[in-house]
Amino acid sequence: MQCNRRPNAKAIIKSDEPYLNVHGEVFFYQEKDGVLISAKVSGLPQNGSGFYGFHIHEGNDCNGEGFPDTKGHYKPKSRSHPSHAGDLPPLLSNHGNAYMTVKTDRFHLRDIIGRTVIIHGGTDDFRTQPAGDAGEKIACGVIRAV
Repeated sequence: MQCNRRPNAKAIIKSDEPYLNVHGEVFFYQEKDGVLISAKVSGLPQNGSGFYGFHIHEGNDCNGEGFPDTKGHYKPKSRSHPSHAGDLPPLLSNHGNAYMTVKTDRFHLRDIIGRTVIIHGGTDDFRTQPAGDAGEKIACGVIRAV
């Protein structure tokens, strides 16, 4: 699915480590019944499974090694993982590239502007608390209104 209109918000994804070159964009489109999210990412390292945890986090800053200011998953209703509002399906790498579009009604776009999108180095197991044991944060982007 590809949207033929301008996104309402966008996050530029980049890694913090010089040996990683993870980069891409995540576009957000507010629709009447949810938010359409479209991610296009390149430079994913091999992790064995090819799946990478992909979440919206509560923090608002991608600075610092390991992105410490991104905090935990966005979860305004304090639900457990994988029912956090910020829990998204994992990215699937194809030779280091991933493209995914998903729609969610767990939040309104205005709720996530200024928050961060994180790609983790491992697979989200959808059960380990609090965040799915998805591993280190390997890339980050701040969600900004367009």
